[in-house]
Order: sequence, then structure tokens, then C-alpha cells
Amino acid sequence: MSSRTPATKVQGQQGPTDRLSRGLSIAAAKMAGWPWWLQVSLIFVTARLVSACIFMAAAIHQGTNPWFPPAPDYWNFITIWDGRWYQDAAEKGYPAVLPVDANGVVQQNAWAFYALFPFLARGLSAVTGIGTLPALTTIATLAGVGAALVIYKLFREFAGKRAALWGVVFVSTFPVSPILQVPYAESLNLLLLSGSLLLVVRRRYLSAIPVVLLMCLSRPTGVPFAAMVGLLLLWRLWQRFRPSTTLQVASSADNHEPGSVRSLLSLGALVLAAGIGALAWPAIAWATTGEITAYTRTETAWRGHDLVPFKPWFDTGRMLFGPVLGVLAPFVFTALFVLVMMSKPVRALGTELRLWCACYVGYLLVFLHPQTSTFRMLLPLFPLALAVAVLSKSKAYRGSIVVMFFLLQIVWVVWLWAWAPLPGGGDYPP
Repeated sequence: MSSRTPATKVQGQQGPTDRLSRGLSIAAAKMAGWPWWLQVSLIFVTARLVSACIFMAAAIHQGTNPWFPPAPDYWNFITIWDGRWYQDAAEKGYPAVLPVDANGVVQQNAWAFYALFPFLARGLSAVTGIGTLPALTTIATLAGVGAALVIYKLFREFAGKRAALWGVVFVSTFPVSPILQVPYAESLNLLLLSGSLLLVVRRRYLSAIPVVLLMCLSRPTGVPFAAMVGLLLLWRLWQRFRPSTTLQVASSADNHEPGSVRSLLSLGALVLAAGIGALAWPAIAWATTGEITAYTRTETAWRGHDLVPFKPWFDTGRMLFGPVLGVLAPFVFTALFVLVMMSKPVRALGTELRLWCACYVGYLLVFLHPQTSTFRMLLPLFPLALAVAVLSKSKAYRGSIVVMFFLLQIVWVVWLWAWAPLPGGGDYPP
């Protein structure tokens, strides 16, 4: 009897753990039976609640800043930085005359911030009577939920339900994902971008046109998207007219085949619309101010110098790594990205999503001035989250990534979102 007593005690000690484990298993099984949209929404909302806790903890330690007294509440804390620019655009519109200094250099102004997001907030504010900043925050958060739902549907085109859900988890917990609940246009752009990609993947090119045009007025993603669909059109044309497949494709009676005449014409119309959309905002700035370079001069006002393609990457490389390694750094970065794009998990994303990732990174290499805001600009590469999800089915692997992402959220919020003046003035932007 004495030999069995310890075993009985151990079982008694493990009882609560066993009950908790069984409870979690039952809860997970019940949740697995919920509608997909409810599961995805719960994932996104839970991630945003965790991010809200991080924001509130950082706000307690916020000192003197340009916007409000120290230790603000959550709602004030999340409305700083570009949120105030969007508020100005919504309430005051865009300047008809570019502001310049004594030397004729264009100063920072609202033309750097695309109009769709602030104009939607203006409409919501007019209808509901709420303030502009609450309207911006509401639109951003709802758009974030919508983006998560569309991203799940997009991921389901290439993976099973479980992997797609994990892909949504990674997007929702990405280190800069707190930006999806603040008055920034990222969540609205993510919704429109994922919707555009979903329609392109399903070859509903004509239906994608209005979504793409709206996307082009939300954030500057029109140029890489136009490049992506342009390259896709060239790829489809090559598939159709190469000798080994010409007869097979030409004899196809399915107008939805990628090489059919109807599909190619529809894709061509999308290419044209995307090109027009990509140039729409700079053209509007030109028409309003009379300055053909109004948009680009405004964008470079934050840099302090004119736009020179590729050069900022080498300048930043030399600043971080020295005169030799700094010159090599952009090439090393590009080579590593090519290796990633050639990996098996990324190849499983399909032609359209891989083309998008390649074109977007190419766009960043040509036009971006790398700085702390670069982390935020990586969100449009969200399709890679699915590749990360399918790399391994291990719960430890996937769980570790989520924990790491939340820890990096703390770093991002405390380091970049919270205001801490630099010795020379200002602060690093998020």
C-alpha cells in the first residue's frame, strides 16, 4: 500500500494542471467549430487588446512631448505622430500653395498623406458628430478587422485552414501591428491591398479595378502594384504564345483560363487602371498647387534632400557599417531577399503574391529613404507571414514566433512610438 500512496499524491498534485489542459483542449475544439470569420476576428481583436496594454504601459512613462501633458491616457497617446497630419488633412484640406522656407525649400505639409483615409474620417465625423481623431481611430480599427478577414481568405487560396489562421496570427501580432489600431492609414491600405491581391489571384481583374484605384488613394502602394500586374501580364502573354503551349491555350474554350484572350484583355485593363491610379495622387497635387513636383518635393521634405533613386540605401549603409561594408550592405540585403523568395515556403505562395513581394521590395530599394519608419513600411509584405506559418507545424515554433513578436511590439512602442527628444532635437519617427 505504501508503494501506491506517492503515486496517488502525484496524481492529486497534477489534477489542476490536467483539468486546465483538458479545459483548454475543449475550448480549442469548440473554437475550431466557430465560423471562420469569428475565429479571425477574435484573433485580431485579441492581438489589438494586447497591443493596447503595451500602449497604456508606455503612456504611463511618457514625458514632455509636443502634443499633450506627460502620462497621457490611451486615446491621446495613440493619436500622435502622423495621426495629427491626417487630422489636419481631414479638417483643413490640402494647401493650394506649398509652404516653403526663405530658401524656397518645401516644408512638411499634408500632401504627403493620401486623401482617402482623412476624407473617410471627415465623412464619419459629419454623420456621427464624433471628433476627427476618434473617427480616424474607428476607421483604422475597423479596417484592420476587415484586412484580417480578407487576408485569411487570400491565404486559404494557398493553404489549409489551420495554416491560414496562423498566417493571420502572425500578421496580427507582427512587431509593428500596433499601427493597425491607431489613426494611421496602414490598416485601410492593408484592407484594400489584400482585397486587390485576392481578386488578382482569383483572376477577377475587372472587379479589382475599383479596389485598386481606392488603394492608390490610401497610401503609396500604387507604383509597385502597377509593376506587379504589368509583369504578370507579360508572364501570361509568354505562357500563351510560347510554342509548346500556343495550340493548347488557343484551343481552350474557357474564358477564365489565364491565357485566354478575355483574361489577357481584362488583365491589360487592370494594368492600365493601376498605372493611372499610381499617378493619380501626384497628379492631384500638381493640379491643385500648380507644381508638377509638389508631391515628391513634399515627400522629400522629411529627408532634407531631393529624391535620388537607390542613393539613400548606400548613404545609410555607410553610416551604419562604414565606407566599405556600407556599400556592400544593400547588395547583401538584396541577395538575402532573393534567397528568401526562392525558398520552398515562399514558392508555395503562387506567382501573384511572389511578384507583389518582389515588386514592393524593388520599390523600396528605388525610392525609400531607410530609417526607423521602414519597419512600418514592411507591412505590405504580409504574404510572407503565410510562408512563415507553413515552414513548420510545430506548436513550439509557431508559439515562439508569437511571443517574440509581442516582445518586439514592446520594443517598437517604447523606442519609436513614445516621444523621447534626441540631443539635436526631434525624435525617431515610428
